[in-house]
Amino acid sequence: MANKTMGTRQKLVFRLDPALSKPRNPIAQLAKRGGAGSHQKTASALRQAQKRALKKLPNEGEAD
Repeated sequence: MANKTMGTRQKLVFRLDPALSKPRNPIAQLAKRGGAGSHQKTASALRQAQKRALKKLPNEGEAD
């Protein structure tokens, strides 16, 4: 009698360690670590900063 469960059973798979499969790209790792990113403020951030600075100035009309 044939074993009918062999076809539906989970097969044994040999896996390699991810470190052993292939070498990593060292340049991509350096960029991902935090050296990459925006180096200047966006136009929206500059506009908001100017608006906050303008609100800090004393108004001429309210000086009683």
